[in-house]
Amino acid sequence: MPRFFFSIVSGQHILDDDEGSDLASLDQAIEEAHKDARELMSEAILQGRDISEGCVVIRDSARELLKVVPFADALDRKP
Repeated sequence: MPRFFFSIVSGQHILDDDEGSDLASLDQAIEEAHKDARELMSEAILQGRDISEGCVVIRDSARELLKVVPFADALDRKP
């Protein structure tokens, strides 16, 4: 099973994933990124912050860029 790494980018802040997650496919990794984005935006809203311009960067085990998932894309999808 491939390992995917997720970096959270919000404004000037980047939070890198050093452990990664074993997921079946890139599509599953994208779904995980949408879930993470919704959770992060929910927490930010409760604190009165708007982080909808952020994104999740998905990389493979070689740390090669696979996909950039804007937080706003998570709003258009059902959980």
